[in-house]
Amino acid sequence: MTPTEPLPARGPAAPAAVRPPLPVKMVIAGGFGVGKTTAVGAISEIEPLTTEASITEVAAGVDDLTHTPRKTTTTVAMDFGCLTIDPTLKLYLFGTPGQERFGFMWDDIVEGAVGGLVIVDTRRLDDCYAAVDYFEHKGIPFAVAVNAFDGRVEHSLDEVRWALDVSAGVPVVVFDARERGSVRDALLVVLELALARTDGRPGSAAAAYAG
Repeated sequence: MTPTEPLPARGPAAPAAVRPPLPVKMVIAGGFGVGKTTAVGAISEIEPLTTEASITEVAAGVDDLTHTPRKTTTTVAMDFGCLTIDPTLKLYLFGTPGQERFGFMWDDIVEGAVGGLVIVDTRRLDDCYAAVDYFEHKGIPFAVAVNAFDGRVEHSLDEVRWALDVSAGVPVVVFDARERGSVRDALLVVLELALARTDGRPGSAAAAYAG
């Protein structure tokens, strides 16, 4: 038998390629001063991009400041932030302006979103009707999040559901727009709702609503 050369030792296996997390777009909507900018700022892992402008005397005559007397700025385009859910999924959050006069921006902001979170102030429910109608008309899954201003909610969730006339398939939850964990829980409700519309995979949810 002819001696053979010894086999070279096997080197360490090449590390598996790490895939970047899947980007998923979500919209945070609602009326003027309900907490959209606050929610994006509370949850975003980057410095949020905001387009705040000072409320002038003219705007104060148009926008109802009765329940937000300390509010001195308003969003005139959008808010933007992001949140990594896990190594496979990253949410990109887009907050809409609250006033109806900026409604012409909505189609561009919402395009490609898997779902929406409609923030509600129960002291002025009518301010969120436009957002609810928009998501219903577009067939985009959404949840209603009642912002607990000063730790209080003026009406029960059943009363809110009845007043907004949303179907049983629309989740209605209470949250605090100032608390990171509370905002995250509300966003996960929307994400689960979007996944339920598909086969349960984040990739398919993104693809299903990508345009």
